[in-house]
Amino acid sequence: MLELEKEVGELLNKQNFTLATAESCTGGLIAHRLTNVPGSSIYFECGVVTYSNESKIELLNVHLESIERFGAVSAEVAEAMAKGVRDLAKTTLGLGVTGIAGPSGSTSEKPVGLVYIGLAKPENVEVHEHRFTGTRLEIKKQSAETALGIILDHLKSL
Repeated sequence: MLELEKEVGELLNKQNFTLATAESCTGGLIAHRLTNVPGSSIYFECGVVTYSNESKIELLNVHLESIERFGAVSAEVAEAMAKGVRDLAKTTLGLGVTGIAGPSGSTSEKPVGLVYIGLAKPENVEVHEHRFTGTRLEIKKQSAETALGIILDHLKSL
């Protein structure tokens, strides 16, 4: 399981990039995985768990209007989280993850397993929508794995 975060770290280091994460539904799992790699302090600046709407607003400058209009679990909020943590930590890349890990909190429009992953880069922000299945822990693990894969794909494309 350490291979993906190790490869991400190697490419971040090789390209002299830094990364910060803002996690909601993953609860710090991505930061945990990244910091399991020895030497990760070279490229990993910080990780914040912004579980409440208030913390998203106060720490990451997510606009209340975005949360009210689109919901905390939305592409717009994932984008704002990614931008916000990148600005906060002054890193090359910022990752924002928000979703519904379940088993509660879902609606017909936003089911359990709906996750948005935003990656803020110097030139733009890309947001990916995913629908995972399984238990709460399985959804968190799939979200973290996918987020690391998105970072890796970006770094490989450079």
